[in-house]
Amino acid sequence: MNYVIGLDYGTDSARALVVNAQTGEAIATAVHYYPRWKQGLYCNPAANRYRQHPQDYVDVLEATVKEALAKCPAGTAAQVVGIAFDTTGSTPAFTDSTGTPLAMLPEFADNPNAMFVLWKDHTAIQEAAEINKACSEWDTDYSAYEGGIYSSEWFWAKALHVLREDEAVRAKAYSIVEYCDWLPALITGVKSSKEIVRSRCAGGHKAMWHPKWNGLPPEEFLTKLDPLLAGFRDRLYADTATADRSVGHLSEEWATRLGLTTNVVVAGGAFDCHMGAVGANITPHTFVRVIGTSTCDIMVAPYDEIDRKLIRGICGQVDGSVIPGMVGLEAGQSGFGDIYAWFKRVLEFPLRNILQCDDESVYDRIIPALTAEAEKIPISESTVIATDWMNGRRTPDANQLLTGAITGLTLGSTAPAIYRALVEATAFGSRAIVDRFREEGIRIDQVIGIGGIALKSPFVMQTLSDVLDMPIKVCRTDQACALGAAMFAATAAGIYDKVEDAQRAMNSGFACEYQPIPENVTAYEEIYTKYLKLGQFTEFGE
Repeated sequence: MNYVIGLDYGTDSARALVVNAQTGEAIATAVHYYPRWKQGLYCNPAANRYRQHPQDYVDVLEATVKEALAKCPAGTAAQVVGIAFDTTGSTPAFTDSTGTPLAMLPEFADNPNAMFVLWKDHTAIQEAAEINKACSEWDTDYSAYEGGIYSSEWFWAKALHVLREDEAVRAKAYSIVEYCDWLPALITGVKSSKEIVRSRCAGGHKAMWHPKWNGLPPEEFLTKLDPLLAGFRDRLYADTATADRSVGHLSEEWATRLGLTTNVVVAGGAFDCHMGAVGANITPHTFVRVIGTSTCDIMVAPYDEIDRKLIRGICGQVDGSVIPGMVGLEAGQSGFGDIYAWFKRVLEFPLRNILQCDDESVYDRIIPALTAEAEKIPISESTVIATDWMNGRRTPDANQLLTGAITGLTLGSTAPAIYRALVEATAFGSRAIVDRFREEGIRIDQVIGIGGIALKSPFVMQTLSDVLDMPIKVCRTDQACALGAAMFAATAAGIYDKVEDAQRAMNSGFACEYQPIPENVTAYEEIYTKYLKLGQFTEFGE
């Protein structure tokens, strides 16, 4: 029997999943929260600064793998043949020449600028604007395969912002590494930045890597943007690799630390939503929604269908970023579950600060209670309209300067009515993405939902189905990202020749399917028009 381990590194925690490589059966799992992140260290939400310490990633790696293996039958560890990571992204950090993130060095241990800049960090809005201006003025638009708009959430904007802000980091920085590339390098014993295998998924979607211009944007473009970027291109990479390939074996150190053998193959890394889409059994014409704090929407298209199309306003289209041999398409919303959590925090204020209630079970009942009451409100009475831009807009047409809006409030507006409007707003934001894909000639036949909200909130999922006027299948597993990583591990280890074979053998199937309710579809068409008008007014004042 062969086993593989899928490691899913999310925003708040990491999960290790031990999987039977032949059947996809989950043998054991373990989840650990990042200890420093959980304390709110190194972050400043008021300034949109979100940083994570690399030591958090190391700590949970050992903890999750050991705990998961301890739950398995005796002898399982000796039969593990592959391991793979998915992570958030773009989440880059500066490194020294050995490929070590600067925050792992004593002199930078408490410097947020030496840490990984989390995907949702928006401190680089100005730098993103400069990159977009430069792309529009250059002979080649290097953002063309990122939907034509570069985001503050991505690699170069974040790197430039940190270089400008921190002289100490600037003096020490040799190169830059994405989170999903550093972890495989760490456990395979890489000792040089140049030896790190770079992810096709991360490079193509966020760093403007493309074969058309021989890899990353040229030195002339980068230094014209800012001389501080001089030299980084040569110290980064020319080539990228798809995640189905081995990047090496576990080093002796990490085999010992994890309780595994040095025979374990380590697969290339990729972003969580891309491996999650594979875990959800993505196929062409399927729109996979990874629904959590934000959403990431993934599609794959055969070469003959995508041809030379450039999809406006999405997050990227990259050959092999999801399934090798197809073009991966990415879109998403900067806020989804985060928007519900924000409203929950608003309602918590008097309980925490006036009544000083410390019973967490009370707070856990807020969203279920809101949901129960919101479901009772007829769509015809959904007079409160909101946008879903509380954390800016990722797609269509990235704009992280945007803020949310709520209109139609009266003295009779209730908390459930506002909550319903927020749920509808997240569904309308999803509809805007689907509409853009279709406007650009991309066919969508079905939707697959994965993530906690997809499994736990029938109200949200039914609203989404009604607004999209499409059936939505929900993946049976709540660990689709980790399962996808396990599929890549099994392929890299040689159990399968290609990822599609691993999908067929290891997929979890679906727990349920939501069908659009015709009368709701009709009612939401009118409200969606109002959402678009509110968005137009919010963004352009017209």
